[in-house]
Amino acid sequence: MSDKKVISVNDRIPSLKEQRKQRANRRLLFFLGIFFVLLVLMIYFQSPLSNIKEIQVNGNVVADEEEIIEASELSIGDSIWNLHKELSVTQMEELKEVASAELSRKLPNKVEIQITEYPRVGYVKQQDGYYPMLESGAILDALPEGDIPSDAPVIIAEEEMVKLERLAAELGEISDQIKERISEILFIPTEEDPLALRLYMNDGLIVQTSVNNFSEWMTPYPSVAKEVDRSKHGILHMKMSPYFEDLNYQEEEEIEE
Repeated sequence: MSDKKVISVNDRIPSLKEQRKQRANRRLLFFLGIFFVLLVLMIYFQSPLSNIKEIQVNGNVVADEEEIIEASELSIGDSIWNLHKELSVTQMEELKEVASAELSRKLPNKVEIQITEYPRVGYVKQQDGYYPMLESGAILDALPEGDIPSDAPVIIAEEEMVKLERLAAELGEISDQIKERISEILFIPTEEDPLALRLYMNDGLIVQTSVNNFSEWMTPYPSVAKEVDRSKHGILHMKMSPYFEDLNYQEEEEIEE
């Protein structure tokens, strides 16, 4: 005969009722939770709590913060959920200093603008001062009187302003290591090459090259410069096949003739 205890249906009914009650309570709490969340969201969306309270601009060094916010067409008090992101970004990127812009919401009521600016690749020397030139070719306002550029080459352009945009793009392609070795850039147009350049380097060498293929031709400069005999006076031609032109040797030949 089996020793298992037999539990009658009547004994099990209270336990089943308790389980059903617990499940009903859990469902009720679940639906109450959803209702509460929806209620909070509805209040948030319909109240001033969802209006923009702060516009934060990050990443700008040259570009003016007020100009960026004005270009974005964002205003304190606007709904944070009524942003025209694509239009705002497009208009901010039309600013000459701005390479790219991103716009994001930071709940509950903050908007963040992340700016990436075009780097400075040179300073255009004019009679009234030095004008920073960006990689895009844009020219900014002159440096304060007395400020001397130290982080990028000085460019002497005179009548060559229309060619600066091409030079700016090329300067943006070369490494900082090479850019830092350039002291001055002078346009010396010739009949053969209207875009010819003369570069005065911080290591004492004079380089002749061209706006065309500038970044490609200047890339091997560090290794080529090591091979130049510094006791000789001449010009290092950085083109497809770099070579050093010894001016002392040419002068001696002219004297002999």
